[in-house]
Amino acid sequence: MPEIATILAFAAVSLGMVLTPGPNMVYLVSRSICQGRTAGLISLGGVALGFLVYMLCAAFGITALVLAVPYAYDGLRLAGAFYLAYLAWQALRPGGRSPFAVRDLPADSPTRLFVMGLVTNLLNPKIAMLYLALLPQFVAPERGDVLGQTLVLGSTQIAVSLVVNAGIAIAAGSIAGFLAKRPTWLTLQRWLMGGVLGGLAVRMALDTRR
Repeated sequence: MPEIATILAFAAVSLGMVLTPGPNMVYLVSRSICQGRTAGLISLGGVALGFLVYMLCAAFGITALVLAVPYAYDGLRLAGAFYLAYLAWQALRPGGRSPFAVRDLPADSPTRLFVMGLVTNLLNPKIAMLYLALLPQFVAPERGDVLGQTLVLGSTQIAVSLVVNAGIAIAAGSIAGFLAKRPTWLTLQRWLMGGVLGGLAVRMALDTRR
């Protein structure tokens, strides 16, 4: 079982990641705006299944990797730092498109909404990097039960992501209207998240405690 401080720290990283626009957010928001809240929540069900697949694969893979390769952590840590820096740049670069921009999309059936949510998440490089490079930073082999620690941290990420994404899916229409009238708020959000992600990237790159 990870320490409470470790769980809270990983929850904060997960929150920063889920609030950063990516394929999952774009898909959920677009479906919620075009087809309504129910469609967005059905799509979120597929995204949730994708999270579970990633967590189980990463849990068993990370367990074997950490125990077998002493320097694997450093490689994963640096890869994660680089990717966080990339996300920070994507948030800060000029000309970025808001995921809440209204799009005209054809309606999909509930089955297709669920499947596309799953596929979108499984092909999402941000989630792959989260589990392969960021999560191992919070696993402490000296505490034992690496598999259990990974499952607890993965479950924390899933819980944070589902709560935030459900809120976004439900409020997508209202958020889109709000930001369309107040572009300054959108700019502020991008700079705030870019700064948070940049700070996390620096912290991770300099972390040599293991």
